[in-house]
Parts: sequence; structure tokens; C-alpha cells
Amino acid sequence: MRKQQGFTLIELLIVVAIILIIAAIAIPNLIRSRMAANEASAVGALRTYNTAMIAYGATYPSIGFASAFSNLGPPSGSATPTSTSAGLIDNVLSANPAEKAGYSFVLSSTSVIYHINANPLTVGSTGVRYFYTDQSAVIRYNTTSAASATDSPL
Repeated sequence: MRKQQGFTLIELLIVVAIILIIAAIAIPNLIRSRMAANEASAVGALRTYNTAMIAYGATYPSIGFASAFSNLGPPSGSATPTSTSAGLIDNVLSANPAEKAGYSFVLSSTSVIYHINANPLTVGSTGVRYFYTDQSAVIRYNTTSAASATDSPL
């Protein structure tokens, strides 16, 4: 009688089937976790924008709120901060377009008011909630379309 060496085809198929079942359970949870992390990052970015806009308005009262994210960004090299590059946020948030962790940020402002929307780049993949903030510094959200001042606060 021959001595058995290695695994039979049935044993290998059973192991592969078990691995596929575990993956089918784990992958949706990982995707939901990633979306939650992206949404938390978007809320954190909105808080950063709120702080930067208020600091900008206090630093440059004759201008009011910044008209573009780039105005809040760092100055080039070792230059002194100015109203066109105040050095209040990093390069990622001051980029054009401003995108971070699966969200796109849009600024609309005048010298006395501003509105910032954070929208998922791919709904259902990078995030499911839309966020909004303004000069009140309250962050609001909506699950179906772009958030506005009338939506629920966080």
C-alpha cells in the first residue's frame, strides 16, 4: 500500500471554500469601515476649514473670509504669509480641486459669509453622507444629496 503524501483535491477545495466564505463576510465590513474613516476625515477637514476661515477673517478684517482654499494655504518656500497664502492649512486641503480621503470640498464665499460642501467622490464607495458647514461652524449632513444649512447637524 502506498503512503499518502500531500493533500487530496477535496481537502484543497474545502480549504478554498472556507477562505472564500470568510472573505465574503469580512470584505463588506472592511468597506464600511473605510467609508466611516473617510467620513470622519471629511468632518475633520471641515473643522480645519472652519478654524482657518475664522482665523483668516480675524487676521485680514478688511478682506473678510477667504475666497478660495488656496488663500488659506501655505506660502511658497520661506515667504511670509499674506492674504493670498495665509499658511493656515496644508497643501492637501488648499489644492485645487480640494480632495482628501474620498471627498471633494467646494467653497463658496463672500467677505461676510462662506459655505463649504464635502461630497463623496464615489457615493457608496468612498462615503454615503454629504457634509456642509458655514460661518456658524456647525457641520451638517445629508444622506441623499448635497447638504445645506437646513440639514441635520452632526
